[in-house]
Amino acid sequence: MIFLLNVLIIRIYLLFFTPVFLIWADCNLGYTDSSKEQLPLLKILDMKKILLVAIGFLSLVSWQNREEGEWKEKVDPSLLEKAAGGGEIEFLILLEEQADLSGSRQFRKKEEKGKYVLQQLQAIARQTQGPVAAVLEKARAEYRPFYIVNAIFAKGDMGLIRQVAGMEAVAQVQDNPVVHLQEPLAESDETPVDFRSGLVEWGIDKINADDVWAMGYTGQGVVIGGQDTGYDWEHPAIKDTYRGWDGTSADHNYNWHDAIHSLIGDPNDENPCGLDTTEPCDDHSHGTHTMGTMAGDKSDDGKSIGVAPGARWIACRNMEEGSGTPATYIECFEWFLAPYGLNGENADVRYAPHVINNSWSCPESEGCNPSNFATMEMVVDNLKAAGIVVVVSAGNNGSSCATVNTPAAMYENSFSVGATQQNDTIAGFSSRGPVMVDGSGRLKPNVSAPGVGVRSCVLNGGYATYSGTSMAGPHVAGLVALLISAKPELAGQVEEIENIIEQTAAPMLSGQDCSEFSGQQIPNAVYGYGRVDALAAVMEALAVSAENSKVNGEGLRVFPNPTSGRAFFQVEGAEGSALAQAFTPSGQLVYSGRWNAANGDIMQVDLSSLPSGIYWYRVVTDKKQYEGKLIKH
Repeated sequence: MIFLLNVLIIRIYLLFFTPVFLIWADCNLGYTDSSKEQLPLLKILDMKKILLVAIGFLSLVSWQNREEGEWKEKVDPSLLEKAAGGGEIEFLILLEEQADLSGSRQFRKKEEKGKYVLQQLQAIARQTQGPVAAVLEKARAEYRPFYIVNAIFAKGDMGLIRQVAGMEAVAQVQDNPVVHLQEPLAESDETPVDFRSGLVEWGIDKINADDVWAMGYTGQGVVIGGQDTGYDWEHPAIKDTYRGWDGTSADHNYNWHDAIHSLIGDPNDENPCGLDTTEPCDDHSHGTHTMGTMAGDKSDDGKSIGVAPGARWIACRNMEEGSGTPATYIECFEWFLAPYGLNGENADVRYAPHVINNSWSCPESEGCNPSNFATMEMVVDNLKAAGIVVVVSAGNNGSSCATVNTPAAMYENSFSVGATQQNDTIAGFSSRGPVMVDGSGRLKPNVSAPGVGVRSCVLNGGYATYSGTSMAGPHVAGLVALLISAKPELAGQVEEIENIIEQTAAPMLSGQDCSEFSGQQIPNAVYGYGRVDALAAVMEALAVSAENSKVNGEGLRVFPNPTSGRAFFQVEGAEGSALAQAFTPSGQLVYSGRWNAANGDIMQVDLSSLPSGIYWYRVVTDKKQYEGKLIKH
């Protein structure tokens, strides 16, 4: 601000006083032969020239001050402070031009969306990054270009920062701070509840995921992505669901990426996994625990720990022993957009996940700031445009309002998740909305899920119980997989998936009001739309299309219809058992079964062994009889 005032004063001086001095010089400093006798100094000095030289000097100072101010305005103050100490530091160069991805909405299929987004992003990066890269190469600086957002990660000193900040193509030069993982709570003071009974972990039972399995949907055909501290892929609970393992041999190409190229947390330490690893490895246990909740099989005592045990998973390590940077997070996001091989080549959207779980944050207290907030938001927006659901843990900064305040949970296009206890009350540590740090006031979290006393797998074949929103987010990522396995047409339809999960969540009220969001309304800033319900979400997904649902009479619903094999029958208002039968057009009975139809329970009718065609069904309850056509294709 001071230099701007100096520039303004100099310009006023030049504008108003220069003509006065020149006129005065002409009238008083002009001389003839006779005046030369009176002013001998003027034989040596021409005052007009001196004045012009002085004006030129002042103009140069003005320009230099303006130039100095312009490049500094583009640089994070925290970065300038670091660079003032000398030596090399890390920074992100955000370019002015960013890709317009609005055209992705014209595509319905996920792969088509992904191809379009990848092409647009890469084209902008190729067109604009060249001059900046040339400067970095001339300085022999270490750098890595990105295209998921048009930016470049680099290392250099103040001189290099000044040089790139002065380029017209550069919008900002941002700090790349080290950010530490918010550790899960191994022991919690939340309300204790006995949740070790049954064949599944309590969270799976609470969200009715096992009821969805009974319908035949376990996440099959769906890929879950996880970016975290890494993953112990050979842990028996998650090995068989790793996409890089075919039951006999492993191929980590397109299935694993390591964004950790140097020590971040303690430069004098050694990482147990090493750097640039070529197979999944977890240097902390946090990532392994989250993956077990998403796609794990059974634990050592035979209990199911994963919400979507039929899904496959891929992964990227974005933290080094719990410490990451915006650059490592961005690198993992870019890999998920279009995974590439271990050699870093041949990015291909066909290998991209359907959903990404993110149980990390980038708080302002540790160096993230409004400038790189916006950069990370562009990354999330671009992944959504590619048809990928970005699930993010809301954070463990509760119980005050406005504590959802860090990337990526705070963004409009991230699907943020709070944590609930076994009795469905919100966890005290679960961050609340609304988002105030960016002035938006947007509602967060979107939904809530089990996050207290969650048992899952950890390093070296072990199991542990943790609490945190890091445990809640994976429940929702697993739910996304269940939805897409039940209705594959949902793949790539991010808004539709998120809307189904929100609208079918069990509504939860709170006594806590946050800003204009009353705890007695749905949604609220404590639970969002409520605690997720996998069964309700899947049933809604199967019924949203008129072609895939049919209501006969006042109480029977048959879905999907047409079906490729399994059909489901639900009767509202029935008491006791009901009989479901299926017949060929000639009247031959091909299926008969009874189920307890009370309370809206569902009956599954498996026609997968029958040839395609039209069948007749009949459902008989204690009060009514329903008949109709069932089409198998």
